[in-house]
Amino acid sequence: MASSAPHMIIMVLLAMAVLSALISPANSTSRGLDRRPQKTGFRVSLRHVDSGGNYTKVERLQRAMKRGRFRLQRLSAKTASFDSSVEAPVHAGNGEFLMKIAIGTPAETYSAIMDTGSDLIWTQCKPCKDCFDQPTPIFDPKKSSSFSKLPCKSDLCAALPISSCSDGCEYLYSYGDYSSTQGVLATETFKFGDVTVPKIGFGCGEDNDGSGFSQGAGLVGLGRGPLSLISQLGEPKFSYCLTSIDDTKGISTLLVGSEATAKTAITTPLIQNPSQPSFYYLALKGITVGDTLLPINKSTFSIQGDGSGGFIIDSGTTITYLEGRAFSALKKEFISQMKLDVDESGSTGLDLCFTLPPESSTVEVPQLVFHFEGADLNLPGENYVIADSGLGVLCLTMGSSSGMSIFGNFQQQNMVVVHDLEKETISFAPAQCNQL
Repeated sequence: MASSAPHMIIMVLLAMAVLSALISPANSTSRGLDRRPQKTGFRVSLRHVDSGGNYTKVERLQRAMKRGRFRLQRLSAKTASFDSSVEAPVHAGNGEFLMKIAIGTPAETYSAIMDTGSDLIWTQCKPCKDCFDQPTPIFDPKKSSSFSKLPCKSDLCAALPISSCSDGCEYLYSYGDYSSTQGVLATETFKFGDVTVPKIGFGCGEDNDGSGFSQGAGLVGLGRGPLSLISQLGEPKFSYCLTSIDDTKGISTLLVGSEATAKTAITTPLIQNPSQPSFYYLALKGITVGDTLLPINKSTFSIQGDGSGGFIIDSGTTITYLEGRAFSALKKEFISQMKLDVDESGSTGLDLCFTLPPESSTVEVPQLVFHFEGADLNLPGENYVIADSGLGVLCLTMGSSSGMSIFGNFQQQNMVVVHDLEKETISFAPAQCNQL
């Protein structure tokens, strides 16, 4: 993905009511608690939360942006006001992709939200004091022979941000949008794809509050902390491969443990933020548009002393958000290099759109490169522009943020993205995710 050519032209082919971006290059310028020694590898299909709806490509993006913008606002506000005396860090919560899991003995099948911004695995449980509507029956631990409450002295109970001890280890886990789950911490047998894994620590939620969870029956945390699914397995590595946003029939994939490999990948180190230990922070050093390296201060994407700022990679936020000054520089350079008029209608909700020429079949778009520490990620055009002939616009799928910056899942389409918690690295490799 690193490019030796200083510049590249993206040819965007305009077709039908909704346009796809096709690329024609031209010559131009925390590992947690070690509870489980056995190695476990499996793969699970992922379904986008809007996959069942009859939406255009732009409509699907707009729905995802609404969820992502709210997620960003809550996280930015929380991390900006982080107080080191507060014991409970913020967790992202919610997400854009659902994964099938089976819980208990005998096993009951559920859909759960995949979330790389939090750690806890949980599902709604009977008896439920306050539960949201879910598409499947609520899990009843009394009907499972493998359910076991965890004692307060257990390592996983000690890893909870907030817990109490009454009838076993009781927890309260809060998310960035003020949603929460409350219940008892237990172990249970989980099935992921064709692989059964016993004694996974999870939250049996009897009091669950907030919006955004109702697409599934709970959440699978894939963060960097000891409570996450990845940290509880013997091989702390996972990857995902997300299909294009307009591929309504394509199935995205989550690969865990020995399944999580990628050939011809570029790799960048993860960095730690003690204030937010669950998030996957990367060291972004700069951004190039066409052959122009943007004039961005080196500290723009750094984690600040109070824990704010920084640059995370996230599966649950759709478009990429850059700190305000960096996005202004990006926007200015795109306007300078594009040969189209800026669209001021605001019809898509995106920060920067251009008016499409009425009869043209191709549009030139400058190449976009993210310079991470040790890795230059050269994005294909369909990972940062979207076009719609009905609206007559072509838009940049990025936006402005205050403080924290996020590398969203639109920019990660058709890539294998490997998270290695043992080596503390993230790797990127191009792929056709609907053929994985």
